[in-house]
Amino acid sequence: MASPELPECDTPAAVLAFAQRRRAAAQRAEIDVVEAALVWASMHPEESVSEVSTGSTNGLVFGEGAVPLAGEGAPLVAEFAPMEFGAALGLSTDSARALVGDALELAHRLKRTWKLVRAGKVPLWKARRLAQLTTTLPLDGADFVDRQLAAVVGKISWAGIERLVDQARVMFDPEGAEKQRLAAADARRFDVHTREATHDGTVHVEGVLDLADALDLDAAIRHGAEELAALGSTEALDVRRSIAAGELARRQLALDLRAEAGDGAASVVKPRQVVSSTSTSPTPRSAVMRPASPTSRRPGRSCPPSRSASGAAATPRWSSGR
Repeated sequence: MASPELPECDTPAAVLAFAQRRRAAAQRAEIDVVEAALVWASMHPEESVSEVSTGSTNGLVFGEGAVPLAGEGAPLVAEFAPMEFGAALGLSTDSARALVGDALELAHRLKRTWKLVRAGKVPLWKARRLAQLTTTLPLDGADFVDRQLAAVVGKISWAGIERLVDQARVMFDPEGAEKQRLAAADARRFDVHTREATHDGTVHVEGVLDLADALDLDAAIRHGAEELAALGSTEALDVRRSIAAGELARRQLALDLRAEAGDGAASVVKPRQVVSSTSTSPTPRSAVMRPASPTSRRPGRSCPPSRSASGAAATPRWSSGR
């Protein structure tokens, strides 16, 4: 039965066709808005910025400058132009600057991707997100990403796009990549939200770790979950992993870190040794001591507790190096 709002949609096929047409028109309209943002930016280039004027009473300088909204090689735009454009569309200043910046990035630094967007072969939202990633790349790096993605940008996963952008940063902007790495290292954290515990007695745990630490932790928890299963636990794997994390913490608290320094000495934590595949010289890294396998001594694998003559579990062996 046809709807009064859609009198022509009297069959399922007609409804789907109508929705497809409307969807295509909406996508085309979004691209038209980006095209309009490009034209607006071209109407307000750096040369259009008026001369600054000086206040007659207090000496303050007033005026409009030209600002970069996209990466290297994209033209500067009059500072207030995005705000005017956004006001006409009902956008905030930040959203308007992002829209104009993405348009400039696509048109001037990701030309192949922009061509595919205009042809309807790549979703605009995906192209805009790509533009936001490449803005901080040098011109050669952005061109590298554009060339690599030209044939697959509409099909590749977002994780693959991020990896490609990271690769371009390392290749074409090693200093910037190193700064980004250091910034990411400074953002590492590990939080146990005990203050947000609910009545069911569970808490949320989250963190950002160094890759090596994350691999070690995952291996230790996986090993603990396997031990629990071997001992007869019928809980789901995720539950056993959560229990193993607690067991790992309790074992760590039982470790005597003062043993090698003697009684009364300060706690000693040996640095974890990371051995390069091309060198036999270990490079120390600051980390807590980790349980090791009794045979391979691989980091992150705790020894299964040995049994004494009385049958009680003995203190497991621990290793601080690879």
